[in-house]
Amino acid sequence: MQLQSLATAKIAAKAAAILAAGALTLTACGGGSTPAASEGSIQLINAGKLTVCSDIPYEPFEFEKDGKTVGFDMDIAAEVAKDMKAELSVVDSSFEAIETGTALTQCDVSISSISITDTRKAVMDFSTPYLDDDLALVASEGSGIKSLDDAKGKKVGVQQATTGADYAQEKGLDSQQFEDTGLLVQALQAGTIDAALGNQSVLGYAIKDNPKFKSVEKFATGEQLGISIKKGNTAMAEKVNGTLKRLTDDGTLKKFETTWFGEAAK
Repeated sequence: MQLQSLATAKIAAKAAAILAAGALTLTACGGGSTPAASEGSIQLINAGKLTVCSDIPYEPFEFEKDGKTVGFDMDIAAEVAKDMKAELSVVDSSFEAIETGTALTQCDVSISSISITDTRKAVMDFSTPYLDDDLALVASEGSGIKSLDDAKGKKVGVQQATTGADYAQEKGLDSQQFEDTGLLVQALQAGTIDAALGNQSVLGYAIKDNPKFKSVEKFATGEQLGISIKKGNTAMAEKVNGTLKRLTDDGTLKKFETTWFGEAAK
């Protein structure tokens, strides 16, 4: 893995931050495991706050801009918090912690472009899907890559612990893994990798204003994104699904898609 030491340091830093937050939560609860507050029948880890775990940066879903965490997922998270009459609190977590469900020991939900898979459903519950997001292979014009077969034997970057990484392995690609999409896109732009394989939304957004790169092939994997919730927390699931239904019915979700993706994901 390129930049292994930096990636390891970032994972360690995020894990330390989550553990520190957990220590504060336990102190506030008198050392017990009972959540600090509840919103109706919904129990929240921190009083008056919807605590959301997200892997940052992952443009355009979640990233820092002008000192604030913004993006498509963050717009949805804000609406969920609003419906709960709670303040939104975002915790920057590693995607490994999110996909294994570990993050849900310190957060009420995780919102981080999480593809719904059977493996992940075994350790966490999911909301109804809020976005269809298949995979795409993106390459530079001069790479000579026009299909997945062309990418074999070339340097193909993926984000570790994602469905893109799994797909690359299944197809026999010798992929180079990156801890987050920021590093992946930087490597693509710097030319240290020949192509990138990942969700078409985020990669399409990354190259939409750069004619040097293009999406050379898309793969209908049937991926759908969902909000992850602690196993068995039906009250939280119902509340989150209620917000997603409202956003779908009144056209707000489509508005968010247009704002953040335009035609890049299609």
